Amino acid sequence: MDMETRSGGSIPMRSGPMQRLRRLALNPDGFAFDPTTGESFTVNPTGLVLLEGLREEDGTEALVARLVERFDVSTEEASRDVDDFLEHLRTIRLL
Repeated sequence: MDMETRSGGSIPMRSGPMQRLRRLALNPDGFAFDPTTGESFTVNPTGLVLLEGLREEDGTEALVARLVERFDVSTEEASRDVDDFLEHLRTIRLL
């Protein structure tokens, strides 16, 4: 597994899945389409903010800051949300 450092922390990313994440077509309603595999899924507003941050190569701290700034949540809650979302992306091989 390759490690890439992102601003605000590091997120372990395999180069193949990260490229897949960058290729996702996202719309403002949270619909995501992977043109390579034909897979599609939807995310809630929190997931959309996180996907946008990941595509901009934000690290975990920057992702947490995005959630705190955008939504009425504590840093602790945002951190848990980021951790849960990243784990889910790993499960579906987007990270």
